[in-house]
Amino acid sequence: MSNKVVIFSAPSGSGKSTVVQHILGLHPEMEFSVSATSRPPRGIEQDGVEYYFLPVEKFRRLIKEDAFVEYEQVYAGRYYGTLKSEVDRIWAKGHVIIFDVDVKGGVNLKNYFGDAALSVFIKAPSVEVLRQRLIARKTDSMEAIEERVAKAAEEMTYESQFDYVLVNDDLATAFADAEKVVDDFLSE
Repeated sequence: MSNKVVIFSAPSGSGKSTVVQHILGLHPEMEFSVSATSRPPRGIEQDGVEYYFLPVEKFRRLIKEDAFVEYEQVYAGRYYGTLKSEVDRIWAKGHVIIFDVDVKGGVNLKNYFGDAALSVFIKAPSVEVLRQRLIARKTDSMEAIEERVAKAAEEMTYESQFDYVLVNDDLATAFADAEKVVDDFLSE
């Protein structure tokens, strides 16, 4: 089972992190891959827990040093990526890696890991539901929320590049669907 990865991707506000935390609670053999980002922490986020928060200059240096499995400039000056050292750290323990990444990152990870990866695209039932979820978080300005909603519309066009599409309309149903697809993959 080692050297497998499970990738969850979604537009912001689709419930991806909630589903990932649920799956992690059921699978002690899985470990969360902490992504790196050049954005500052939001709310009570802690370095090394939600993300590795890196200055833009350091992120760019690591890109030049080929330290990432994948990375992307998601917004101007805002980089996100998966460090090779993080993958090595988790696999060294014999754990299955679980990723919680943006849509393009998910496509890149699936391309990188191939059949060793299960990629799951989570989407909200509508763009308006997505907007309301982002507003309810109270972590972003309305301008940032509208930027995320516009980005989500573009990200929805990537869903066909994933192994499985999960519509998060009802959380209990989303949990059950995620459990089944992950259990099936891990038992292969």
